[in-house]
Parts: sequence; structure tokens; C-alpha cells
Amino acid sequence: MAADGVRTLLERVRYEVLPAKATEDAVLAHVPRDVVVTVTASPVKGLEPTLDLTARLRAHGYRVVPHVPARLLRDDAHLKEVTGRLRELGVDDVFVPAGDANPPAGAYEGALPVLRRLSELGGPFARVGITGYPESHPLIHDDLTIQAMWDKREHATYIVSNLCFDARVLGEWIARIRRRDVVLPVHVGVAGPVQRAKLLALATKIGVGESTRFLTRHPWWFLRFAAPGGYAPERLLGRAEEALTAPMAGVEGLHVFTFNQIAETERWRRALLDRLPD
Repeated sequence: MAADGVRTLLERVRYEVLPAKATEDAVLAHVPRDVVVTVTASPVKGLEPTLDLTARLRAHGYRVVPHVPARLLRDDAHLKEVTGRLRELGVDDVFVPAGDANPPAGAYEGALPVLRRLSELGGPFARVGITGYPESHPLIHDDLTIQAMWDKREHATYIVSNLCFDARVLGEWIARIRRRDVVLPVHVGVAGPVQRAKLLALATKIGVGESTRFLTRHPWWFLRFAAPGGYAPERLLGRAEEALTAPMAGVEGLHVFTFNQIAETERWRRALLDRLPD
């Protein structure tokens, strides 16, 4: 791997964590304050655990990006309440996916109406992230996901790509969205160095209903982790390096899905940075 491009990606990193009981302590023990922490939201447990962990990590001095899924918002009043609480915490960056809650908690079935409403409220957040899908969404055609990014571009400031394990697919997706004149910067989503057994254990801990959805929606993740030689994020970065570091790619950094293997993820990042030549 070329040192400069990969080093920049590793230094502009975001860690996605789940709001579990041990998450706060793990972040405090292992994550430097200059690393952005994003906090997911559960379709089963709702937004409260996300907002609670966001508040606690903000109190420790972290820059925190809470997920605010459209399908977890009950109504306009709830959106205003969540927005107000986050602004009081000093949060200036939110990630707004559609979410997996089925049925939705209220009237919002997709992210675009929430994004439009935030704009109508005066744009309370300086940064707003939306989802991109390098590998096909299980329910939505590829052309529609790219069209959705186009539709959201006026209300968002960056894209977070969903997990992708194929460097060629990732590179082609970046080229494709740029050809469609989607110019928002991209945070490329990659899985951290999680072991398959730990991923399975995590899915079980999430909860019976939610873990079933997790396993049903992402069975191929486990095949990737169980492939000969296992999964190594540095191999993916090496193969995708040219596509990710090209000036026209507009890749701003990495969004690392830690699956709450927070210590392992930070050790991997530090070790890889140490191995790269200055």
C-alpha cells in the first residue's frame, strides 16, 4: 500500500459503535479523542439508548455522530425534540438513514422527508450524513439507491457507504455515483478486524428479534469472515487503494464498523499506521 493515501484514510477515521452497556467504558479505554464516534440506533430499543450514549460520550469530550433513523421518529414533534436534545449537547453532525424498523414508528418511512424537515427547521446541524450502497441493497434496486443520493444531496453534506468486501465493486460504485454528478464527500464503510465468532456472539446479544433480522439480512457477511484466510481490512484497503485515493473519488475518510470490538479495532489501526513508512 502507498503510505500517504492509506495513512490519510486511517487518520480520518470514524468508529461506529452500538449503544450497549459496556460501550462507554470501551470507548474511554481505547479510542483517542480525535477519533469520531458514531452511535447506531436499534429498531427494537428505539432512539433513547443512542441519545443517552451520545450524551455520555459528549461529556467525555468526544465528537459524537448519533444515528437518527427516519423510521424511529414518531412524528414532527419527536423530530424537533430529538433535534433540540442533540443541539443542547453540542452535537453538530447527525447520520440520517431510513432505518430498519418495520413497521415505522410514525409517518416517516424514508430519510428524505426527515432531511427536508431538518432543512425547513433552519439546518440545525452543520453536517448531515446519508447512506450509500456499494453492494446491492436487499430491497432496493441499485439505480434507485443512487437516485436517492441525488434527491438528498441538497439536504446532506456527506455519504457513508454501507459495508463492502469487494474492492472492485467499491471502486465501480464510487465512479458510478460521480458520473451521476453526486459530488458529496464519501466516508467509506469497512468492517474492522472482527472475528466471525465474535460477530455471531454480538448478533445473539443484540436481542432475539433484532438478531434474527441481523442474521437474515446479512448472511453473506459471515461467509466473508469465514472465507479461507479470514477477513483482513488492510487487504481490502490495499486492493481498493487506487480507487479510494484518486482525487476525483472524493473519499474523505473511513467509517469503520467495529461491531463493538473497539479495542481490537483501535489496535489494528495503530499497528497499521506504525507499519506504514513516513
